[in-house]
Amino acid sequence: MRNLPPLRALHAFEAAARHGSFKAAAEELGVTPTAISHQIRLLEEICGRKLFQRRPRPLVLTSAGARLFPILRDGFDLLAGSLAAVAEPDVQAPLRVTSPNAFASRWLVPRLPKWREANPAVPLEIIGTDAVLDLRAGTADLAVRYTRRPPVGFQAQELCRDSFFPICSPRLLASDGRAIERAADLLRYPLVHFDWMNRDPDAPTWRRWLATARSIDPDLVPDKAWDLSFREELHAIDAVVAGQGIAILSDVVVGRELENGSLVKAHPLSLPGYSFYVVWMRHNPRSAVMETFLAWMRGVL
Repeated sequence: MRNLPPLRALHAFEAAARHGSFKAAAEELGVTPTAISHQIRLLEEICGRKLFQRRPRPLVLTSAGARLFPILRDGFDLLAGSLAAVAEPDVQAPLRVTSPNAFASRWLVPRLPKWREANPAVPLEIIGTDAVLDLRAGTADLAVRYTRRPPVGFQAQELCRDSFFPICSPRLLASDGRAIERAADLLRYPLVHFDWMNRDPDAPTWRRWLATARSIDPDLVPDKAWDLSFREELHAIDAVVAGQGIAILSDVVVGRELENGSLVKAHPLSLPGYSFYVVWMRHNPRSAVMETFLAWMRGVL
């Protein structure tokens, strides 16, 4: 008979070690940080060893904790993958791919005919959402994550990295009839803004672009009000395509429009963006088809 610690204690330790934070582990597991601390102390009593160095911050694993963490992490991944395989044994079931809304709509969906042409026997289920779905819960097989660093605790490969430019319809520029020769010339046109849901203070917004552009154009007014503001990035892109203004947009998300000329870069000054990472769980039973999908994505970049 196996003599195992309580599953709650093991789960609390694995989550805290993966996040490097009792608070983040508590948010993931839907409990309080105090409950996480209690479960980890229980596990430490059972093991007879300290698993975390709690002072000074940040939270650091002890040598015993560092040996235990990868075993539990891989074990939970394997268990979750095995349960998903039992729950969905049909190998012809759709490959479920989640990605941010704008990437799904503007980059992924227009390229899906090429996937069907190359892989007609593998159906896809595309889940476009700006929420971060939990792959461990089996809500998706594969995720496209838009972030500065690869997510921890998963297999991750960088697909590409984007840059942000002032982008507009060529019809908008033609309607004015004057060439854009300097950054301040953009202020003749409506500026389109959208919210950054991650609240990143360094996000590539108009405010940051105008502040950067002022270094090359001292006459530029950095605090011009937005003429159009949207909650959703997709709505801002639609407004730009319709010729309603200029927005700071990703050259990856609107890459097809830039290539076919329906959108143009209104000014060459850019801001750095983020990386698109393809993320999946270790030991997933559908790893072969996921690798095929990743290779396909790279091939159609």
